[in-house]
Amino acid sequence: MSLKQQRLEKLRREIPQISPQAAFEKMQSGASLLDVREPMSRQQGSPDNALQLSRSFLELVVETSLPDPAQLVMMLCDSGMCSLFAADDMRRLGYTNVVSIEGGFSAWKAAGLPWSAPVELDDEARIRYSRHLLIPEIGEQGQAQLLASKVLILGAGGLGSPVALYLASAGVGTLGIVDNDVVERSNLQRQILHDEASVGMPKTESARSRIHGINPSIQVITHAQRLNAENADKIVSAYDLVIDGSDNLETRYCINDACLQAGLPLIYGAIFQFQGQVSVFNYQTTDAGLSACYRCLFKDAENTQPPTCSEAGVLGVLPGVIGTLQATEALKILLKIGTPLAGRLLSYDALEASFREIRLQPDPACRCREVTAL
Repeated sequence: MSLKQQRLEKLRREIPQISPQAAFEKMQSGASLLDVREPMSRQQGSPDNALQLSRSFLELVVETSLPDPAQLVMMLCDSGMCSLFAADDMRRLGYTNVVSIEGGFSAWKAAGLPWSAPVELDDEARIRYSRHLLIPEIGEQGQAQLLASKVLILGAGGLGSPVALYLASAGVGTLGIVDNDVVERSNLQRQILHDEASVGMPKTESARSRIHGINPSIQVITHAQRLNAENADKIVSAYDLVIDGSDNLETRYCINDACLQAGLPLIYGAIFQFQGQVSVFNYQTTDAGLSACYRCLFKDAENTQPPTCSEAGVLGVLPGVIGTLQATEALKILLKIGTPLAGRLLSYDALEASFREIRLQPDPACRCREVTAL
């Protein structure tokens, strides 16, 4: 018997093995299934909701996706052999509850359990998004998810500009832009979606032209109107995620309520002179329920309107910092990776070059609790 066979027999005695059906049932209770095959093998398909981390990258990236070393992790390969070696690697990393799925993906399919094949990217997309494809947490399947996603951006101004540019560059397939304004020369100090030639043009049209100049494959849906209580629900319902780049309280409350009604997360951003804020509202977490909403944070501000940028001024580069953070949170949520800023308010002081985080708890008396109880 070769040394490899000896080690394999040893691992079969030491590492628990479970059937694909048992693994599927444990997934329904929150256990993680880790597909450790290489990308070429995963082209055949993968179990639905499986984490896809190639064994060759496992030690480098697994702690980010599976931070709890005591959680149940079920390893899957093609036939049930490589998953034993991968499970042993996990044990060496400190994971204490690791099992291998008998028969691997072949047995999973034979059992009639749910799986899906990755969406194929064309050659142009592989070139454009090649740096994403190199990241194990994204890869072709993640990029395909971005291309199928729809994000609504409220405002094509200071915050909406970097958000739209980076999401379009990242390959978010559909971007909705809500804005009823026209481009003014004073906007150009910070609103990088627009240029001198677009002064006097509706911001939605200027935004569409700029986005298509970066990525012509992106669908841009323009809503050249002011969002209000009459149209918010209809507009929001067509998207997967909403990013708030507005600058007045009435609109912020309106978009918050519409997102609650539609069950969509809302990525909040605000800027004032040298300071900015970012958070994720209305985000459904598996352990703590729905995170705080905008009204939980600003419940007493309905009758007060803070100064806008046109009244108080703003450092030109500040929207780039805050808008880029908003775009980052959007990609994390769409890709289901990392830890979103739900339940946390991140504040940035440009003069001090410092960040400060404040924990946000849902307000039991907030009207958002009434919406989520329905």
